[in-house]
Amino acid sequence: MLLMKDIIDDTNELIRTKSKEVELPLSQENYDLLMKMHEFLVASQDEELSEKYDLRPAVGIAAIQLGIPKRMCAIHVLDYDEEGNVIKSTDYALANPKIVSYTQKQSYLKTGEACLSVLEDVQGYVPRHAKVTIEGYDALSKKNVKIVARGFLSVCLQHELDHFDGVLFYDHINKDYPLLPIENAMVIE
Repeated sequence: MLLMKDIIDDTNELIRTKSKEVELPLSQENYDLLMKMHEFLVASQDEELSEKYDLRPAVGIAAIQLGIPKRMCAIHVLDYDEEGNVIKSTDYALANPKIVSYTQKQSYLKTGEACLSVLEDVQGYVPRHAKVTIEGYDALSKKNVKIVARGFLSVCLQHELDHFDGVLFYDHINKDYPLLPIENAMVIE
């Protein structure tokens, strides 16, 4: 299983590397890597496993965060009811995903974003598209997928796809006014 020691942080210049597309059908090596990345996310959100293996909770991870410049990422987003019970899980292990369309309307997380590769707490609002459509190959379903994402899932996907181009979330924050609300944007609680 992947552990925190396998993840490079933003002091490692590799994190700024532009990732390359992978060949499809996926090689066994790339398939296995995507499965390990997804397994890490699931374990990181499981209270017992995250404590046992000392994992930081995460909803997404890109291959470059493991020092591997390939356009692959995994997503594990849980939806909860009012009592805090998991009601739905949205999972992807994507190869070569790309944004094919997006809305002009912006959104941002009210609490700001974080990243497994950024160890310090960086305050500030990160402008994102409120809705994106992404196409790519999903290793979990073993087929090409078209994902129409809004809200939190949209932010997660854009965050991971940014990694492919060596971009970190704090690159988007207004340097002079990091906590200035973004005009006309959808605020995601």
